[in-house]
Amino acid sequence: MTFDNYFDAQFELRYFEMNKLGLATPTIILGLLEETAADHSYSIGHSLFDLVNKNAGWVLVSGVLQMDRYPNYKEKITIRTWLSSYSSIRGYRENIIYDENKKIIGRAKGLWVFFDIERRRPIPIFNEIRERWSCFDKESISGDIKKKISAVDLPDYTHQFRVNRYDTDTNRHVNNIRYLQWVIESIPEDISENYFLHKIDGRFIHEAQYGDTVLSLTSELDAKHAFAHTIKIEGSDKVCATAKTLWKKY
Repeated sequence: MTFDNYFDAQFELRYFEMNKLGLATPTIILGLLEETAADHSYSIGHSLFDLVNKNAGWVLVSGVLQMDRYPNYKEKITIRTWLSSYSSIRGYRENIIYDENKKIIGRAKGLWVFFDIERRRPIPIFNEIRERWSCFDKESISGDIKKKISAVDLPDYTHQFRVNRYDTDTNRHVNNIRYLQWVIESIPEDISENYFLHKIDGRFIHEAQYGDTVLSLTSELDAKHAFAHTIKIEGSDKVCATAKTLWKKY
C-alpha cells in the first residue's frame, strides 16, 4: 500500500506476551494497536497524557480485529495505522500488521470518539489535532462496524468478574483490553486451548465502573467455532459490550 498519510510503529514480542505455544496473545495484539495509536498522537504533539491534562481523551465505541496468525517470541512486527475518515467528534482508525518479511498477518479497524473525561460525553476534536491528522480513504478491512450486535439472552457459558482499579485506564473507564480478556475467559476450554482467535467484532455500549460485578455471557452460534458475547452488569439490564468471535485451529 503506497501513500504518505500513515504512521508506523515497530515492536519485538517479549516472553511475558506469549501463550504456552510461544505466540502472542490476542490481548497483547490489542494492546500494541492501542500503543501505536498513542504513539501516533504523540508524534503530532498531542500525547494522551497531554489530553488528560486538558480533560479530554479518546474512547473506542466499536471495532474489529482479524488475525491470520499471531507473531512468535522475539519476532519483530510493524503496525501501520492511519485515519480513513473523521467528523467533528469521531474518527475511523485503520491498522495493518506486518511480519518481519512485510507480509500482512493481521488487520484492524476502530471507531473512536473524542470525549470530555469529567462530563463523560463527546466533544469536538481539537482543531490543532484535525489540522495535523490528515487522512487517507483506504480501508484496512471491510465491514460495517457500526452495525448493532445483539446481546446474548440465553448463554451457554457464563463467567463473573469484579471491576478492580487496575482494570481502568487514564480515562477512568474499563480499558478495551479488559473486555477482550473477559470474553476469552468465557470461551469453552477446548476452543481456547486448541484454536486461536481469528476474528472479533465488538461494540462498546455502556461503561463499567470500579466496584461493579460484570458477567461475561457467551453462546454458540450456528457457524462452526463461532460465538456471540455480552458483557453486562450483574443484577441489572445494563449491557456494557457485545461481540462476535470466530476461532480457527492452530
